[in-house]
Amino acid sequence: MTNRFRAESEEEEFEPEVQLEEKEVKAELPKNFFTTLLMEGVVSKEAATETLPFIVFLAMLGMFYIANRHFAERNIRAIDKLNKEVKELSWDYKTLKADLMLKSTQTEVAKLVDTLGLHEPVEPPKKVIIKENEY
Repeated sequence: MTNRFRAESEEEEFEPEVQLEEKEVKAELPKNFFTTLLMEGVVSKEAATETLPFIVFLAMLGMFYIANRHFAERNIRAIDKLNKEVKELSWDYKTLKADLMLKSTQTEVAKLVDTLGLHEPVEPPKKVIIKENEY
């Protein structure tokens, strides 16, 4: 009988501890919006788990929206950069074209070839006439 008494006394000692642990777990839950929403029955755990795929879908949709926005902004920056480059090249083209037009005038060409020893003819050109039987 000593064993039986010992077994009963051990069970009695452990039972109050188990009950205390359960009370401690309930006391540890914080009182915030989500716990009151789930514990008081406004939204049940089943309803929350049923809506989980929809919430994941909304999260993926949000990430896609953010990624699309970043992609669009990067493209806009690239387009602006190319527009600036086109404007600069257009200005360079117009400047070079104006310089070429200036250098191709008769007076500018005469100044440049004067250093080579070439002079502009003063006399008008003569017409060379060849008869048919001379050739």
